[in-house]
Amino acid sequence: MAAKEDLQSKATPRRLRHSRPGTVKQGPNLDVLLSMGFPKTKALKALVSTGGRSVQAACDWLFSHVDDPFLNEPLPREFVLYLRPSGPLLQQLSHFWQQSRLICGKNKAHNIFPHITLCQFFMCADSKVEALCEALESVVSQWRGRFPSPLPLELYTSSSFIGLFVEEQVAELLKKFAADFATEAAAQADVHVEPHKKQLHVTLAYQFQTNHLSSLEKLAKGIEVSLGCDWLAVLFSRDIRFANHETLRVMYPYVPQNEDELELVPGDYIFVLPVEQGSTSEGWIYGTSLGTGLSGLLPENYVDQADESDTWVFHGSHSFLSCNPPAGMAALVNKASDGLLDGPFIGDSSAMGQAPLGIVCQPMQVLRVFGQTKPPKRTLFVCRHGERMDVVFGKHWLSQCLDAKGRYVRTNLNMPLSLLARSGGYRDYEKDAPLTVFGSTQARLVGEALLENNTTVDFVYCSPSLRCVQTAHNILKGLQQEDRRRIRIEPGLFEWTKWVSGPSLPAWIPPTDLSAAGLSVDTTYRPHIPVSKLTVSELYDTYISRSFQVTEDILADCLNMGNTVLIVAHASSLEACTRQIQGLSPQNAKDFVQVVRKIPYLGFCACEEGDARLWRLVEPPVLPLTHGPNHSFSWRETLLQD
Repeated sequence: MAAKEDLQSKATPRRLRHSRPGTVKQGPNLDVLLSMGFPKTKALKALVSTGGRSVQAACDWLFSHVDDPFLNEPLPREFVLYLRPSGPLLQQLSHFWQQSRLICGKNKAHNIFPHITLCQFFMCADSKVEALCEALESVVSQWRGRFPSPLPLELYTSSSFIGLFVEEQVAELLKKFAADFATEAAAQADVHVEPHKKQLHVTLAYQFQTNHLSSLEKLAKGIEVSLGCDWLAVLFSRDIRFANHETLRVMYPYVPQNEDELELVPGDYIFVLPVEQGSTSEGWIYGTSLGTGLSGLLPENYVDQADESDTWVFHGSHSFLSCNPPAGMAALVNKASDGLLDGPFIGDSSAMGQAPLGIVCQPMQVLRVFGQTKPPKRTLFVCRHGERMDVVFGKHWLSQCLDAKGRYVRTNLNMPLSLLARSGGYRDYEKDAPLTVFGSTQARLVGEALLENNTTVDFVYCSPSLRCVQTAHNILKGLQQEDRRRIRIEPGLFEWTKWVSGPSLPAWIPPTDLSAAGLSVDTTYRPHIPVSKLTVSELYDTYISRSFQVTEDILADCLNMGNTVLIVAHASSLEACTRQIQGLSPQNAKDFVQVVRKIPYLGFCACEEGDARLWRLVEPPVLPLTHGPNHSFSWRETLLQD
């Protein structure tokens, strides 16, 4: 096969127009790829995975997937046929999507754009996709003039679902269209399509919190369903391997430090099994890249939640009112055929007539308090620890820092100058990593910000994890209180033990040893939940109950003895230690994990005590601390040229 540069030079000048703008034709593009030396199976897979847009897009896909372990596997993709609205009705639905997400946060309906489902997901081999697209085009042509317009839609609401249902008699016509498509698809593409048998509808919201029902219902009643709309028959596909996965978007680049880690490129998407998000240790998850097909461990704070349909591939759109695509669609398909759009065509929101759906509310709604330098009531601060060594330098970071004699030698300025001695030797750090130099700096900045706002801390409680103890100590340094306040190490504040890898808990450094090393630790404190009471792989309910109980015990200990308590622990602690003291019920485990994933290093929240011993979230006295990744720099590799 020719070199990559030669192949790209051949591919770039070829700009192939499709015979019809509504359907993506891959035949001519396949001929070009075959003439370039690509095997037919790989060429077809690349064309289908990019929607048949162009030779250039297919080449780019092949080059990026050269190490994909499934590149040579004859896996079919899953396809689905939807009716998508356009025109004024779509604008109304898009407005509802935006407002409902802003006001009530994301619910299950936001995973996919507004649509009416015409069939179940079905499989189609790569070699049959062009025939499948032609089958859809043929059936839509037969139905022009017969398709009911406008579609009569009626609002329906329940405690967990809101939608617009198609009037029954008209719905039967749409089901007949779906049946005709199934027949044509079987004849032309040899695929089995199962038409949707349930009531046809546009889902507006489902699986939302009960207290959001009235707000969502009010927004839904504002949709003018009688507005004009050209309903489009649209074909999408998805990778069959990731049908039941969570979809995440890469926010920051990451260069692997170990062989089992995954490179991250901003804009790429990562597929993660829901069980993986709740079972891996804090800071790391296991996922697969859409852009490369490779799998590995990745730092979870480098990715954010995305919608399921963000990674779907577009294969064609047809209007029932006109042989031409709707405004904006023809231009978009022409751009795709010219190779002007990068990456897989996953439904560009603006060009497809859909407003962007990426507006997510913060996981915690805070109440703003102005003009106060010191809270007059009892206040609880909960803070996550700072940047940790094993996330920045990989879980095998320790092996990078031990010389031939087993002595610690830092190899990067962001590594601490020295490590504390441990009874079990340096290997105890593998499950109880310290802060990076920047992590200590982050913590000191938060302490300095508290000092600038005239905020004092009366009591400091801390998880036994070394990174948490170091964070608490550096916050006190920033507050200039490290000699006046002592950190009470409370094992009950440790993270969910299900996230701990291996058969045992970490071997934490005893408070006496921490104090001897110069950390501001109270060696006389007797914890409410000793280490002996913690169990490996505890249930979610057990962790939530433990966190709530220890928080209440801490607040009771400090009653009438001081106004402000600081807890320094883990990302999960900001939710687990504050939710129930507000009188709220715990979230389910899946939603809990989604909240935890959004909390960065030194994430900081404040709770203020109100009437009846109920607490409420208030504005913290410190500004947020935003920071980004900074890769290792080798002047030799970058600047030294032969």
